[in-house]
Amino acid sequence: MKKITVLASAFLLLTFGVYAQNGREKIKVTDLLNVKTVGNVVVNSDGSKIAYTVMSIEPDTENKWEYKYVTQIWMAWADDSQKPRQLTFAKEGASQPAFSPDGKQIAFVRAAEGKSQIFLLNLDGGEPAQLTRLKYGASSPKWFPDGKKIIFSSSVSLKDLLTDSVLNPKKELPRWNSEKPGFVANNNLKANTAKPNPDGSMDEIRAYLEQNEKDKKAKALTKLQFQEEATTSNEYSFSHLFITEVQAGATAKAITSGFASFFNPQIDLKNNRLIVDARVDDEVMPDRVLESEVYSINLNNYSATVLLGKKEVAYGSASLSPSGKWLAYTYGNTGFVSVPTLAIMPLNGSEKDKVEIVLDRNKGGFTWSEDERYLYFTAQSNGGTVLYKADVATRKTEQLTDYNSGINSFALKNNKIYFAKNDVNNPSELYVSDVAGKNLSAITSLNSWVQQKNIIQPEKHIFINDKGMTVEYWVMKPANYEAGKKYPLLLEIHGGPSAMWGPGEASMWHEFQYFCSQGYGVVYSNPRGSGGYGVDFLKGNVKDWGDGPTSDVLTALNKTVAEGWADTSKLLITGGSYAGYLVSWIISHDHRFKAACSQRGVYDLSTFFGEGNAWRLVPNYFGGYPWQPEVKKLLDYESPITYVENITTPYIIFHGENDLRTGVIQGEMLYKSLKVLGRPVEYVRHPGATHEITRSGNNRQRIDQMLRTYEFFERWIH
Repeated sequence: MKKITVLASAFLLLTFGVYAQNGREKIKVTDLLNVKTVGNVVVNSDGSKIAYTVMSIEPDTENKWEYKYVTQIWMAWADDSQKPRQLTFAKEGASQPAFSPDGKQIAFVRAAEGKSQIFLLNLDGGEPAQLTRLKYGASSPKWFPDGKKIIFSSSVSLKDLLTDSVLNPKKELPRWNSEKPGFVANNNLKANTAKPNPDGSMDEIRAYLEQNEKDKKAKALTKLQFQEEATTSNEYSFSHLFITEVQAGATAKAITSGFASFFNPQIDLKNNRLIVDARVDDEVMPDRVLESEVYSINLNNYSATVLLGKKEVAYGSASLSPSGKWLAYTYGNTGFVSVPTLAIMPLNGSEKDKVEIVLDRNKGGFTWSEDERYLYFTAQSNGGTVLYKADVATRKTEQLTDYNSGINSFALKNNKIYFAKNDVNNPSELYVSDVAGKNLSAITSLNSWVQQKNIIQPEKHIFINDKGMTVEYWVMKPANYEAGKKYPLLLEIHGGPSAMWGPGEASMWHEFQYFCSQGYGVVYSNPRGSGGYGVDFLKGNVKDWGDGPTSDVLTALNKTVAEGWADTSKLLITGGSYAGYLVSWIISHDHRFKAACSQRGVYDLSTFFGEGNAWRLVPNYFGGYPWQPEVKKLLDYESPITYVENITTPYIIFHGENDLRTGVIQGEMLYKSLKVLGRPVEYVRHPGATHEITRSGNNRQRIDQMLRTYEFFERWIH
């Protein structure tokens, strides 16, 4: 773990950049499998040791061509006395490390008998020991300051909660209406002791129907949010908090109960209580509740009281200062197109005593400095995930890292910041800096293989769009670029629509580098509606998903073409999710592209409302529902399927067969329409794949999708 001074660091980055541009090897599609990702950074109480997770992609020895994700815990030493080393090795992996207060143990989470459970690892040696054996599973361990107890979370289904003698001792039914038509007082939730009999009494018939559901022969849906990521379900689950003694055979004790969820416990021993994020509404079905609150839980009797909560407001991300004097939290309206406000209040005061930290970005990862003068946090901004610190006294924020990198997890101790960072030259490493973000040095070298690769640097540009907004875009020249020659140019578009791309965004690192290595130029931008530029920019595409964002991404394309090196007869376009939508919109209005690719897109907004679990995008962005005449008119105008007859561009469409975020019928409608019209179209379905296929999906399918896109493009530009 070689430490690097400021000047040496600058020199290294400069020489690395020069070397990378002249590296001997191109990025290959299978280099996707080489990327190792750092996360979950934590530091022990004296600041001498740093624990973190490393996610790698390893061959599945039982299935040829298949690869699996494996996450393990590693440890590094702050004084550089030892090299970083791996602590866990079991095939089940390990995550969510938490140092004990004395620094002698690490609690972590690992799967055991099909459920996540908490294990303890003694740093003096020995195998990890399983601490919890809760039937509901256990996650997110947090030590009490005395080191004798751990608090953790567990997810409990409604079915289990109805009969659990601890979490629901009186066997009560929820006060909210289960919305089973024709039943009153939630009688349908009462246990039915009759034997299943299709020819029996009504109770026996109902028992038979319940048995069919248990045996997965039927699903009776009454939930509003019945679509999950990969399947449909009528199940509700609730997050509850438990405390366990740190000793063999200890029984975990529930400290929350009922038909509510509690998260993110902050331990306030001075007042013998917990401060927790919560979602509690006794009157409304859980999937209709968009509000959230901050609660105080008494550790003597576990009574819970609302600390922060209002109708149509979402409170959360509670972070208690080390002394318990201050509470940081966020709040905002329950709509999707918004940026929550960061506030700090004295814990023994009230919300009227709060002060607000003004930064027009979505913020998270709140961590207090030991002296409580500063609150550190990350926020997506201008192409990167940036580390900031806020001065509690002056309320001013200071940017500590640049827009060209992404800070994914961080921890503070002894005037040092330890953080996982990605940038163009390296997809992920663990770093350390001073509390001003200076004197940066790398602790790990997990992705040193990139030093042999020809890494292409993006060039940043800006323009002012027709709304007076500043739009940023980046241009990457082909790996084999020579002045005076012409090259294919690929227009990449991000989804969301509120996502954000840039040099500090990790998910597209490999794809951008791969297409550049294949001799393509790449241009990508953050059009109106993107995150990372404040609430006004975020709202720039409300009731305008097509025309306005199209203008922005095509302006970025036009300005790149104007540089003179792009072959205008070989322009290509691709994007996923909302960007799949925008690709189809663009090629139905603009015919300059030689070939196009849409992945897991949305093409008919009216049917998307019913088909996708992201259906709330419809009322949030378009002001209502498909049965309302004015809204229906707008949805029809904004839906690419309306213009399908205008699509003549050769087109490949992807969709995961288990994608319920956007819904597979979206892809089928577009494909079938184009086939009927006799257009050059190919439709690829990935069995078992969800909406997350390109980010965390099956690695063989990730490679397949990228190669099929490349192969399809090559058919049409040669």
